[in-house]
Amino acid sequence: MLTRDTVAAGVRAALAEDAPWGDVTADALLPPDARAHARLESREPGVLAGVAVVVETFAQVDPSIVVDVRMADGDAVAAGSVVAVVDGPAHGVLRAERIALNFAQRMSGIATATRRYVDAVDGTGVRIVDTRKTTPGLRAFERHAVVCGGGHNHRFSLSDAVMVKDNHLALLGDDPGAITTALRAARQRLGHTVHVEVEVDRVDQIEPVLAGGADTVMLDNFSEDDLRRGVDLVAGRALVEASGGITLASVRAVAECGVDVISVGALTHSSPALDLGLDVAVVR
Repeated sequence: MLTRDTVAAGVRAALAEDAPWGDVTADALLPPDARAHARLESREPGVLAGVAVVVETFAQVDPSIVVDVRMADGDAVAAGSVVAVVDGPAHGVLRAERIALNFAQRMSGIATATRRYVDAVDGTGVRIVDTRKTTPGLRAFERHAVVCGGGHNHRFSLSDAVMVKDNHLALLGDDPGAITTALRAARQRLGHTVHVEVEVDRVDQIEPVLAGGADTVMLDNFSEDDLRRGVDLVAGRALVEASGGITLASVRAVAECGVDVISVGALTHSSPALDLGLDVAVVR
């Protein structure tokens, strides 16, 4: 969840990185009392995310800057859509400009990509979810953007749920009985509210995992035929998640195999930024 404290801390760190000793360009060129009027606009169609981050950025730089917000997170934008109008001291507007845009462009790009995946599986009942493949320090921002695009969040961190991956299973060995035993023992140590998900990469791993008490079985890099077989084998005894190399071109076919959830790491690690711009007019 993207909290106000997280937004404030993220913006503070970004501003400190971008102008640790002030903006030497503006300080050298502009008079101290210069004023600026700016329009934050989208230069291409997409889905907006990060409005609160934009507002926080200008507020931290100079609380006297007025940001008139015209659109909200999750809104569809067209080329030329005015997201916000900014008025205030020019030094502050220029110092905040790049950080506000960096956050909004990155988050809106993720929201836009997510909406495309969500639209592609419309009517199937399948959830599109993100993964932990996020930019260090920006997970809450990127995960919020996924939700703005109509997607859902997977576990937020290693502390939130049990997710047994291929490397965990490799350390347990290839004996199906050992996997079942280890999962049952883990269940005994866990609280009753903790969700357990197990990733498998072969059909023959499904039954031992179910016998161990998995709540969700992730079918990783399965062909469409094997996805259907996997869904039939699980037979409603657990949720079924598909993952691994799923693209916008293939996501509909994967959804139609009968899975409940599709996780897409590319939402947060590979989505291109949405082109937003802040055009500033300086008034002396």
